[in-house]
Amino acid sequence: MIPISVQSPYSLARCSRPLVVVLFLIGWGARPAQPQDSQPVIRVTRISPTEARSAVEVSVGINPTQPDNLVAAAIMRGYPASKEPNFRFVSHDGGATWTTIPALNPDQRTQGDDVIAFHADGTVIHGYICFTGLWDQRPTRAATGIFIGRSTDGGNTWEPPAIVVDHQNTKTPMEDKPWFCFDRQPDSDHFGNLYASWTRFDVYGSEDPQDTTQILFARSTDGGRTFEPVYRISDAGGSCVDGDDAVEGAVPCVGVDGTVYVAWAGPRGIEMDVSQDGGQTFGTDRVIATMHGGWDHQVEGVGRANGMPVTAVDHSSGPFRGSIYVNFVDERNGDPDVFLISSRDSGATWSEPVRVNADRLGNGRDQFFTWMAVDPVDGSINIAYYDRGATEGTRTGITLARSRDGGRSFEHFAVPIAPFTPNPKVFFGDYLGIDAWDGRVVVAFMHFTSPQTTALSAAVFDF
Repeated sequence: MIPISVQSPYSLARCSRPLVVVLFLIGWGARPAQPQDSQPVIRVTRISPTEARSAVEVSVGINPTQPDNLVAAAIMRGYPASKEPNFRFVSHDGGATWTTIPALNPDQRTQGDDVIAFHADGTVIHGYICFTGLWDQRPTRAATGIFIGRSTDGGNTWEPPAIVVDHQNTKTPMEDKPWFCFDRQPDSDHFGNLYASWTRFDVYGSEDPQDTTQILFARSTDGGRTFEPVYRISDAGGSCVDGDDAVEGAVPCVGVDGTVYVAWAGPRGIEMDVSQDGGQTFGTDRVIATMHGGWDHQVEGVGRANGMPVTAVDHSSGPFRGSIYVNFVDERNGDPDVFLISSRDSGATWSEPVRVNADRLGNGRDQFFTWMAVDPVDGSINIAYYDRGATEGTRTGITLARSRDGGRSFEHFAVPIAPFTPNPKVFFGDYLGIDAWDGRVVVAFMHFTSPQTTALSAAVFDF
C-alpha cells in the first residue's frame, strides 16, 4: 500500500510499529515444536542517523536453483542520497550475511510496496510502486506507476526498470499494492509468464461515490522485460477511501495446470477471479469467504494494520498437490485472528476457515500482517505474522506457523527476537516477507531499533 507521508492528510488513517531482541514461545497450551536447525535472527539493514530512518514493507524470495541465494527488498525511508528509494538485499550464504543494493530511482519518486518473485530458472524480479505529487493538492510535478527490476545473477546486478504501467504529469489514477508471480510449471502452456495484479484508485482518498477502486491485471510473456497493456478484472469496484470499502490486496498465483487465480479483499468479502488462458481473459468474480470486521483493522498502538488475503497453490508432489490456499486476518472471534481457507477442486468449493494462531479464543490479543508461502517441494504451508498472543499490552512478537497436513493443523515457532512496543507515529509498512523451498523457510521482517527507527532482520529455519 501507499507509504504514508507524515504531512499527508491521511497519515492518521494509516501508519506504524516498534521492536528489540529475545526468544519466546508462542501459544497458550500449544505444543512446542522446533525445526531441525535454525539460525539466530540476522540484521539485514544497518540504520544510522546519517542514513535511513527506517526500513519497512519487506518481501523475500529463495532462489529455487540455489537455495542459499536469498533476495529481499524494502523501502528505506529518510535516506539522503535519493527520495525514499527501495533497496535490494542479497545473501549467497543462506541469510548469514547480506549485501545492500539501492534500486535505481532516476525520477526521484517515492517508491514502495516491494515484491520479490523468483522464476524457476533463478531469474528474480523486484516489483514496486513509484509516485510523486500524491499528497499535494496542486503538485508542481506528478507521476504514478508500477515498475519492476530484473536480475539474472541472483540479485547482484539489475537491469533498468521495466514499466508495468505509468502515468506521467498526473497523480490520477493512483496505482497501488501490486503483487507478482511467475508461472513456474514446466508442463504449463504458459510456463515463464509473469503476472501482476493491483488496485487502481481513480482519485486516492476521494469520498466521491463516482470515484472507485478496481483490480487491474497485466502479464509479461518475456520474463518481465515488457508487459502487455493492463486491464480491469474486478466486476465490481469499491470506494476510493483507503479502508474496508476499497478493493485491495490482489495477489495472483498459478495452479499446477497454469490456471491463474487472483484473490482480493473488499466490501463484499474475499473475492476470486480465475483465468484459464494464461491471463488473457478472466471470468466472473466469486466471493469465497466473508471477512468479519473487514480487512482494515484497528490494532492498539499501530497506525494501520490489515488482514488482506494472500493466495498460494501447492505445487509439490505430495497428497495435497493442486490445493489452493488463501490466508487472511479477520475479527470473527472479537479480535484479529489469522485464518486459512483451502480448495481441493480448483476453487469450485472452499473449506471453512481454520484458525492459525494458537492463543486462547476471544482473548482480545491481536494478530496482524500475515503472509504465507507454500513450499513447492514438501507442500508445507508456512504462515508468518505479528503476534500478541503471549505478550502483555501492545508488546508484539513474530510467529511462524507451519502445517504439514494441508492446513488442518499447525505447529508454532517463535521467531527469536524480543517483543516490541509499537510507535504509531512511525510508519511501519503493511506486511512482512516469507518464502519456502524444500524445508527451508526464510522470514524477513521489520522491527524497531529505537523509538524512531526500524530495521529489517531475517530468520532462516531449516526443517
